[in-house]
Amino acid sequence: MRPAAPTVDGRTILHVDMDAFYVSVELRKRPDLRGQPVVVGGTGSRGVIAAASYEARRFGLHSAMPSTRARRLCPHVVFLPGDHELYAQVSAEVHEIFQSVTPFIEPLALDEAFLDVTGALRLFGSGVQIAHHVRDRVWSQLQLRCSVGVAPSKFLAKLASVAAKPRATPQGVVEGAGVWEVRPGEELSFLHPLAVKSLWGVGPATLERLERLGVRTVGDLAQLEEAALVAAVGKAHGGHLHRLAWAIDDRSVEVDRAMRSISHEETFATDRHSHDELLRELVRLSDGVATRLRAQSTGARTLTVKVRFSGFDTITRSITLPSPVATAHGIVAAVEPLLHAIDPSAGVRLLGVSASNFGDVTQQLTLDDLLASAPAAEQEWHAAEETIDAIRTRFGSSAIGPASAVEADGLRLVRRGSQQWGPEHDAT
Repeated sequence: MRPAAPTVDGRTILHVDMDAFYVSVELRKRPDLRGQPVVVGGTGSRGVIAAASYEARRFGLHSAMPSTRARRLCPHVVFLPGDHELYAQVSAEVHEIFQSVTPFIEPLALDEAFLDVTGALRLFGSGVQIAHHVRDRVWSQLQLRCSVGVAPSKFLAKLASVAAKPRATPQGVVEGAGVWEVRPGEELSFLHPLAVKSLWGVGPATLERLERLGVRTVGDLAQLEEAALVAAVGKAHGGHLHRLAWAIDDRSVEVDRAMRSISHEETFATDRHSHDELLRELVRLSDGVATRLRAQSTGARTLTVKVRFSGFDTITRSITLPSPVATAHGIVAAVEPLLHAIDPSAGVRLLGVSASNFGDVTQQLTLDDLLASAPAAEQEWHAAEETIDAIRTRFGSSAIGPASAVEADGLRLVRRGSQQWGPEHDAT
């Protein structure tokens, strides 16, 4: 039975997705590599691919694939190191173009965003015209390509942008439409032929359950009674998928989408087996997290340590503090006991630190806080680390850092986004 649709009339939503973003940014510096299989990622035995050109995708290469497997599939693939700070800078330039057509923007990642252009139709024309306008400006100003989906809802706009993208086939790269529109009244004719795994929330486990019920396409899913779907995947998930199968999505574009967490994690070229080794890494990671907290003018009460062992078993340990912290000193003091409670003798291949449950670090201290003295000490450390921020701003990020991060070739500081590609080289 088809569920009743909510009243959300007349919206025009764009989903803009950059094409092979990291690789495309790198190819602006290396135009000689255009047309070749190129990936951004770590080159070591524990490295992973962060992004692959469409030419590389012809050989089955994709993001999150281990670099060793990528080389087996495509021995002539070209690896380029990642530069997350550069990608963030280019992403900001892309968003300036978005802001020229609408203030209603919901970033999803560095390379994609939703735009509600309903209020811009009189000024710039139809949703399709705005989509072409955005694509043309991204290309002319930044020499980058993007694909744009146009639809009455966020869910359909995202699927439409996938339909607009280039495709990698064994025979070559097929150019995409660039812009794909799902018009009002045509939602189901676009949606129902798609594979059911296209829907948000259909991962491998859910897909297996649906296939047992004979569901292959979204149209198959729509024909299932909601009760049968709930019995297969649970009440909340079943209801969600049932609505999506009928193209029902009344979510608005969230302009001020709240930041949920700040994290840094690193995969090591060789396993760490002692607490002393892990503590040095913990200080580096905490410094990176704290720097980003202060840049956002916030602190965090909940801190989490993530440990992945050599056998890929992964555990997390968290602590929630009475007051927010925004310094490496405060983060390390809070999470070091959590780390010491974990036995690293089996070998740790990845360590991570994340901060969440944000709050104002300048909040008024209570009498209990003053008696405890810890928040006051945190504010003293906050002033000291703000000085470190100022030094880095003036002289560069590698100008100053934790003493434990000093190595023979200088400071080994945390690089934002480095967890996406792992170690660039094997340890020597």
